Amino acid sequence: MTRASVLLSLAFVTMLSAASASAQKSAPPPRITSDEIDAHLRFLSSDLLEGRAPATRGGRIAEEYIAAQLRAFGVKPGVGDSSYFQRVPIDVVKADPKTIKVAASGKANANLRFTDDVVVWPGSATDASSARGELVFVGYGATAPEYKWDDFKGVDVRGKILLVLVNDPPATAAEPNLFGDKAMTYYGRWTYKFEEAERRGAAGMLIVHTTERAGYPWQVVVGSNSVEHRLLPRPASAPPPIGVRGWITDSAATALLAQAGLSMADLRKRAESRDFRPVSTGIIIDETMRNSVQHMSSSNVVGMVRGTDPVLRDEYVAYSAHWDHLGIGPVVNGDSIYNGAVDNASGVATILAIARAAAEGPKPRRSQLFVFVTAEESGLLGSAYFGEHPTVPASKIIAALNMDVVPVNGRVTDLNVMGDNKSSLGPAIAQLVKADGIRLSPDAHPEQGHFYRSDHFSFAKVGIPSVSIGGGDDYVGRPPGWGVQQGDDYVAHRYHQPSDEYRSDFDLRGAVQLAEIVRRFGLSLANAPTVPTWNADAEFRAMRDASRKGQ
Repeated sequence: MTRASVLLSLAFVTMLSAASASAQKSAPPPRITSDEIDAHLRFLSSDLLEGRAPATRGGRIAEEYIAAQLRAFGVKPGVGDSSYFQRVPIDVVKADPKTIKVAASGKANANLRFTDDVVVWPGSATDASSARGELVFVGYGATAPEYKWDDFKGVDVRGKILLVLVNDPPATAAEPNLFGDKAMTYYGRWTYKFEEAERRGAAGMLIVHTTERAGYPWQVVVGSNSVEHRLLPRPASAPPPIGVRGWITDSAATALLAQAGLSMADLRKRAESRDFRPVSTGIIIDETMRNSVQHMSSSNVVGMVRGTDPVLRDEYVAYSAHWDHLGIGPVVNGDSIYNGAVDNASGVATILAIARAAAEGPKPRRSQLFVFVTAEESGLLGSAYFGEHPTVPASKIIAALNMDVVPVNGRVTDLNVMGDNKSSLGPAIAQLVKADGIRLSPDAHPEQGHFYRSDHFSFAKVGIPSVSIGGGDDYVGRPPGWGVQQGDDYVAHRYHQPSDEYRSDFDLRGAVQLAEIVRRFGLSLANAPTVPTWNADAEFRAMRDASRKGQ
């Protein structure tokens, strides 16, 4: 080619690129429709998928379906350069109830009854579990530097059995916002308390249950923890696991401490002070059990739409939803398939629609990551694994937007955004929807810690500003209280039951509404000159600051 031809060709390519960019900016965004969400929801909740349990035939069909849809949309693989699948290893461990023994000696003498007095389970996937050591009361078991709170005060609790109170230390008149006032912080969650026990080398832990402080009755503890437990294999770098985890009733703990001359009421009162120090009880707890162990695997499905900015395209806005449900279980009214239509085929269907629109529509400056996680119903295992092994650097994910249950009863005038009070994401989405006449409703039960019970929390744990976005209770064209009634009816008659099935009368205009809101919000974040930040008192701010500095 002559020099003139080369210059002409370059000019033509430049013109085409400019025209393409201009067309992309001026082209209307792709529409998300009820029909496409309906189609995904109908398939994912069909009996063919047998309830989408991880590591089952139905679960694998769900994984393949999601990956096939992403490929058809033009969404690129998000695991390396060629795969949509992130394998998630899962250990399944179950203690044989006949072998579970919990005994007290030393300053107390008792055989604690399994399910009546205590519920205990293995701390790791081993054939046998045991823990023996002195019982040490550690108050709320919290080490919270942002609240200047430390229940351990440097006391060595290695090899001890820790007795701990559920929830956070209560706020006081002098400090009404201590530990979020009525809103539970992560330090109040039982998961945190076990993690802190492991970091400190404890042999075991028993959490004292009261219905008022836990937010649920003892029978929920029994039903949730006397069955098999699914765990992620422990990395070599992790601290040794505590041998036995468990709960103890308030009455059993009170009686046990009384034998050692200690008052549960007095200890609880002492634990409310910053000056609290661990209390050695002189009681020796001995816990043993035999277990069965299985090793299996499932997959997160991850896709990516690349951004346009040469620098910012290496930062990401993540959208997530869990594809799994409970599989085949006990027969209820002649049906044993737990289809999980609303929980959470609805969320997966909606994120798929957003992914399709992202692939077809104008591309923002930053990239968009679509993460469909497994094993949420087993304890957020899929999202936890992604947090520990992100397919892109966690420090480069500027925000995570989760969807777990979307409206199937029509359009709403309010949103339920879990985590709206923890980071700049809350005010940002409130401002975004205000023009549409939509408001954010406060959490009706902040003391129950809903923020820590869905997959966005796994992103938050590694420092990523995160929220879970769902519809509220006020429905367009419906009388006040109608949405609450519908929610209560769902929880009572369909939640985690075979009756959570696809229905042809679903009104998915609310799902479309929420999809458009989340898509617009994600695009605004992906194009913004600044990135979201945690609030000053958020538990995850220090981790985020450290990770961003280390980029």
